[in-house]
Amino acid sequence: MSDWKSRLNVVYSTNPNFQYETEDEPEVDTLEPSKQNLRIELDRRNRGGKAVTLITGFVGSDDDLKELGKTLKTKCGVGGSAKDGEIIIQGDFREKVHTLLTELGYTKTKRKN
Repeated sequence: MSDWKSRLNVVYSTNPNFQYETEDEPEVDTLEPSKQNLRIELDRRNRGGKAVTLITGFVGSDDDLKELGKTLKTKCGVGGSAKDGEIIIQGDFREKVHTLLTELGYTKTKRKN
């Protein structure tokens, strides 16, 4: 391994079978929409009193998460973000997001009030 910057806590080893630890995490396969257990809730914590629609429980790659987030944001006509398995939509769009997710095939979606 020639990239010494990605090695963790080891500079050199005399063991010929030694494997360096790296920070690489395996990419998670995205579950199909009908198997995703998504939860939709209204969140006001740490947002200065502003309400956001929070979608949690997504299992899959970051690219698929961002693609779903972009679809929801454009259909609702608002901003937001998608990272760390969560999609944040600015404003209270719980009902509309639930309808959109159901149309996209996410049948196990639950709304919290």
